[in-house]
Amino acid sequence: MNKLFPSADAALDGIVKDGQLLAVGGFGLCGIPEALIAALRDSGVKGLTVISNNAGVDGFGLGQLLQTRQISKMISSYVGENKEFERQYLAKELELEFTPQGTLAEKLRAGGAGIPAFFTRTGVGTMVAEGKEIREFDGHQYVMERALNPDVALVKAHIADKSGNLVFRRTARNFNPACAMAGKVTVVEVEQIVEVGELDPDSIHLPGIYVHRIVHNPNPEKRIEKRTTRPAA
Repeated sequence: MNKLFPSADAALDGIVKDGQLLAVGGFGLCGIPEALIAALRDSGVKGLTVISNNAGVDGFGLGQLLQTRQISKMISSYVGENKEFERQYLAKELELEFTPQGTLAEKLRAGGAGIPAFFTRTGVGTMVAEGKEIREFDGHQYVMERALNPDVALVKAHIADKSGNLVFRRTARNFNPACAMAGKVTVVEVEQIVEVGELDPDSIHLPGIYVHRIVHNPNPEKRIEKRTTRPAA
């Protein structure tokens, strides 16, 4: 099975549709699938529910899809750094399901592991727990959270072999593996592609069984959200 596609547009062709639930890897701008997000913007699909820790920044990353109004709902743990995200939410133009960060990660991991729901103490006694089942274990209350299984997951990795075995680079190994595992169809954007057998099995972070399509983007922009420097000595 050939998992390599010639472009991000081609990799999304036939699998993205209006009204889908999507998961997008990354944390802020670290480890986001830049080319795939741009291709999703250009596809014109709308009414999307997007699972992502946040929505990047204004005009870049998922911020592009907020500007084009292709996202109708975000499932996120953080709104900061994106003024349009904040504006749409406060103006009730965008639905937002606030989710504690660890819970969001576990919802994706559980979805990838075939676990439909789990119990956590996080959120008990707060708005997060409203309308959800509460159960007591060992004298403590826990809230039940449902797993997430997005229709499509867009992921960024550093290296892939042609079977889709993935290696992530440092901090970019954030939400990406969990998104990849949870997606019904997973599309991965990578900087390097190697032949099968070139990767040391012990260095593989995610096996190719979770990966359906691969696109090569050797020179991503990799913007920095906030650059802090000291004056030259």
